[in-house]
Amino acid sequence: MTTIGTEAAPDLSAATRVRFHPLRIRPSDDDPDSVVVGRPEVGEFVELPAIGARAVELLDGGAPIGVAEERIAAEHDVDLDLVDLVLALREAGLVAEVDGRPTGGARREDRPHLPWLRARHVRWLFGPAAKVAYVALVAATLATVVRRPELLPSYRDFFWTGYVGLAVLVNTALFSVTAVLHEFSHLVAARSLDAPARIRFATRLHHLVLETDVTAIWSVPRRHRYRVYLSGLLWDFAVVCAALLVMAYARPHPLVEGLLSAVVLVIVMSMALQLHVYMRTDCYFVLLDLLRCRNLFQDGFAYARHLLRRGLHTALPGRVAASAGDPTAVLPPHERRAVRIYALAVVAGSAVALSSFVLFGIPIVAHGAIQAGSAVLAGATGGSLLAAVDGALVLLVEGTLQAMFLVTFYRRHSQRRRARATSGPAPHTAPEPIG
Repeated sequence: MTTIGTEAAPDLSAATRVRFHPLRIRPSDDDPDSVVVGRPEVGEFVELPAIGARAVELLDGGAPIGVAEERIAAEHDVDLDLVDLVLALREAGLVAEVDGRPTGGARREDRPHLPWLRARHVRWLFGPAAKVAYVALVAATLATVVRRPELLPSYRDFFWTGYVGLAVLVNTALFSVTAVLHEFSHLVAARSLDAPARIRFATRLHHLVLETDVTAIWSVPRRHRYRVYLSGLLWDFAVVCAALLVMAYARPHPLVEGLLSAVVLVIVMSMALQLHVYMRTDCYFVLLDLLRCRNLFQDGFAYARHLLRRGLHTALPGRVAASAGDPTAVLPPHERRAVRIYALAVVAGSAVALSSFVLFGIPIVAHGAIQAGSAVLAGATGGSLLAAVDGALVLLVEGTLQAMFLVTFYRRHSQRRRARATSGPAPHTAPEPIG
């Protein structure tokens, strides 16, 4: 969420008339004297003093800037510079026209996925009856697992067939389906609050992930946003419970049971990843709102960079320039403390994750690729055909995933570089999309 600033505005005057895009305005969660104003369809929001909402109302009603200033001074005995306010709102993409001329240059509006889905279609999924059914499902599963602990997932469940390549291919497909459903649950939860959402590929450190852009939920109070943050994990847990109950009581065919066990394993592994709050996972966003921060991840990284530059400048004053200053100094005290602690988690978590990937992940992938390639070559020269097909499946799956990661990484970072080049440093923005 953007905190507005001011600068000179030569093209705005007391006679200027302004028209805004359709805006959603609500009271701030943290300050009773402030309001949140924004455009859910593009994910742009700003926090204003409560009197700012009255200014927006007057301006959007057709009053020139000077007339609106006089009305506010008469009503509230406050001198408010609306030229600066309009400039800041225009920079945030909230102003549609100035003196009848389209402003242009606003953030491009991305079409939400499933635009036909309305709150009335899905609100019941979060109602009392659905909650009772969910609790009953979890209780039944817990009682079953206590009696039959062998149902709990094990790493052996990954290899439900002796053909490793086939297991990798099918398990990757199962993981992809569950990931899409996880993100779809975020989208449905957002839509139940009348907030648009989009699902897209993204990267988290060395992971290729799907994420749901639900920045529009800044238009709803904090207590309702937890529904969106936790909906993916709750859906995952429901699928795990349902699969365990089927295995326990339906006596499925051994192949079906093996696939269900693999589903449980891949979902539990993905749920564990959501606990890594040093990345922008679902639990990160829960932490973000519990700590009442605007952008814990971005501010934490900025503070870590400040400490690194300060340390390097102390050690190498002639080679490394001093830091421009503590970026957390402008934050409220409670947010400043949270960001400084979180910065340690970001640095430590990222260092451990990347080190593990370099020491274990890359060698495992490389070794598997070499073995798979050897099997393919052996099959082409008279060796086992089944082993060659198995190896080809491993290369196909891993090669596709790595290619998708590189393409997604390049596209996302290219977009960010272009955005910085055209708009300068990023403002204090709304959180990143949920992953």
